[in-house]
Amino acid sequence: MSTSSIDNFLGSGDSLAKLQAHASRLLRLQQQLGGLLPHYMADACRVANLKGETLIVHVESAGLAVKLRQAVPSLLADFAREGVILREIKVKVAMREYRPATPPPPHRHVSDATRSGLDHLAASLPADSPLAKALKRFVRQAG
Repeated sequence: MSTSSIDNFLGSGDSLAKLQAHASRLLRLQQQLGGLLPHYMADACRVANLKGETLIVHVESAGLAVKLRQAVPSLLADFAREGVILREIKVKVAMREYRPATPPPPHRHVSDATRSGLDHLAASLPADSPLAKALKRFVRQAG
């Protein structure tokens, strides 16, 4: 199977070409929006979609949503100066998904007697045995 760029794959079908064009336009709008907003707001705002002449922007907090809604009239004018005609900008709060940090793996301690017993058991099994490989790995990691 030969590898090809994702652009060639996406450009191969009519519906995929439309999807690629829409995604490219959203990326351009994201870059333009980032250039029009102050740094602290640009990092927290994401272009979610473009439906007709309505741009949908997701922000991380309600406070930033209020500030962005206040800036919508000037943003519409700024976008128009850059050649993007928008009728409306909808601002929605979309909090980032919270994922707690993964706990560190438990430290396993194996006594010397157990370790030698497991080594002996692994040595008595066939060399290509999955159990022998797992036992050797366990003893090595449990050190």
